[in-house]
Amino acid sequence: MLAKLSTRPAVRSCASAGVVTLALLGAGLPTGTTAPSQPDLTRFYRQKVTWSACGGTAAAKKLQCAKVTVPLDYARPGAGTLDLALARRPATGRSQGSLVLNFGGPGGAGISTLAASGKDYLALTDGYDVVTFDPRGVGRSSPVSCGEGTGEASSVTGNGAGRRDPQALLALLRKAAAECVRYSGPVLPHIGTINVSRDLDVIRQALGDDRLNYLGFSYGTRIGAVYAAQFPGKVGRMALDGVDTLTEPLSEQGLAGAEGQQTALDDFLDWCVKDRGCPFGRDRRKAGEQVVKLVRSLDARPVPTGLGGGFSGQDLVGAMGQGLYGKELWPTLERALLSLVDNGDTRGVQTFAAGGAAPVHRFDGRLVDEADVPVDNLSAALMAVNCADDPDRPGAGQITQDIARLRADYEKASPVFGRYRLAELLMCYGRPRGTDFIRDRVKDVDTPKMLLVGTRGDPATPYRWTVETAHRLGASAVVLDNKGEGHTGYSSSKCVRHKVDDFLLYGSLPADGSSCPADRAE
Repeated sequence: MLAKLSTRPAVRSCASAGVVTLALLGAGLPTGTTAPSQPDLTRFYRQKVTWSACGGTAAAKKLQCAKVTVPLDYARPGAGTLDLALARRPATGRSQGSLVLNFGGPGGAGISTLAASGKDYLALTDGYDVVTFDPRGVGRSSPVSCGEGTGEASSVTGNGAGRRDPQALLALLRKAAAECVRYSGPVLPHIGTINVSRDLDVIRQALGDDRLNYLGFSYGTRIGAVYAAQFPGKVGRMALDGVDTLTEPLSEQGLAGAEGQQTALDDFLDWCVKDRGCPFGRDRRKAGEQVVKLVRSLDARPVPTGLGGGFSGQDLVGAMGQGLYGKELWPTLERALLSLVDNGDTRGVQTFAAGGAAPVHRFDGRLVDEADVPVDNLSAALMAVNCADDPDRPGAGQITQDIARLRADYEKASPVFGRYRLAELLMCYGRPRGTDFIRDRVKDVDTPKMLLVGTRGDPATPYRWTVETAHRLGASAVVLDNKGEGHTGYSSSKCVRHKVDDFLLYGSLPADGSSCPADRAE
């Protein structure tokens, strides 16, 4: 889904690799300094965006590109800066300002997604310059990476060795955390939704908008909710589709995600076995068993790839998870799995995979070219943001004690996705404790009405999260119930799209609790 653009302005950074290492692995230690309560951010809020033509792919050339400079650390704005990459489709009609889009993740690059799927948002250019950005640590905005250490730790979790030798697993997790420090550069300790939200407010001002008009999907809904709590007086028209949780710990999020993905896989297999080209045969029960067998065999013996290294069962699970987000992807996923099963060809499934071996270099606060974005950037940023947003951090003793129970719980939730989701949870070990802000303070926001869209059959963000988040945000939240399936509703339901567009373009808000029927799906 990601075809990056190219430009490479330099940017200043004062943090060193040694400082970053201490920040990551010495979490909880006092720094000996106190940040000012009111840091001076004037120079950042005085910026104006200067747009120019984007290079790169043909799709990218339809966009205009720019950058906005933000502090590396908002508590110490003189300690270094980052350049954030922006892109836009200019308004085709009379513009009422900018509408900022975030497509989710964490770790999803906005620019490449808008370049690839910008036609889906053309209606919004009737009233807005449609703008997106690569958040800090993502895509062209100082991308983070973890080298190959994460894949090694994930494979150990996937093949069951972690249960047999928890101490070896802990050693690999510590090594993975250190590798993330080594490859990511100074942005890593300052990644997370709190800072992304603050970056978003600097972007809003640089775009010349008094209020933020915003459309966020999946993780992008978390950004929107945090922004509403941090800058309630700056919220304009805000729509959140595929609403994320604000309260559940990562352990519960992982279980919910595993259950949702297993349901999506079951639906895919119900469809697949009716097709002659299904790689798992025509017997539905045996098809489910074949998927589990394939994953386990690849964990035991990864298939060599053209990129070097091997493609493991956990790599396949990650790829399938991406391919199950929408029914429109199922035929492509089926063909990719058929090539893997029949010929050992990993190319098709790798197009869905978010992971891989990263280039051995660091990114010190600068915009980068397409070729320089580490191939594991999405997964590395996902881990970094989720860990930074979650205040729970189990110690070595607790992991050793709980690993067998956790593994049983996750495998019960999904025999296919359970181990993969458990690995994501364990990857926070060795990182600093996350923030309490989201869980404790993102609630009862005093903003104009916001539209929250929840999809009943969403495999990634269950509908109950929409209801829970709406209740938490308070009177400002208006819920639209999409009776369909798939992750988010805007791209799969004409009804949802029309209601979201009417709200963003004209301020016409549906009644709280209104719904879109499943039979309106495209």
